[in-house]
Amino acid sequence: MNKGALGLAYVAKKTVIGADYVVDSLRKKELYLVLLASDASENTKKRISDKTKTYQVELIENYSTDELSSAVGKKNIKVIGIKDKGFSMLLK
Repeated sequence: MNKGALGLAYVAKKTVIGADYVVDSLRKKELYLVLLASDASENTKKRISDKTKTYQVELIENYSTDELSSAVGKKNIKVIGIKDKGFSMLLK
């Protein structure tokens, strides 16, 4: 993962953090990419996976909660949505 790009996207306010916020942003068609922690709960994984398929947004599940959390400087982050096409390309 390009932690620098994810951190920069966060600082630039081009991210949405948290399952509820990500689902809401997917419904509004605001996201280009969703990062989901590989160690998230099965319920969260299913919910986010189903929504990304419905709205045809790419989902990446290669990172742990610790990796996602440290990239944005927060704790216990399970889901991050990327609202900018440029940042989404850097993170794929």
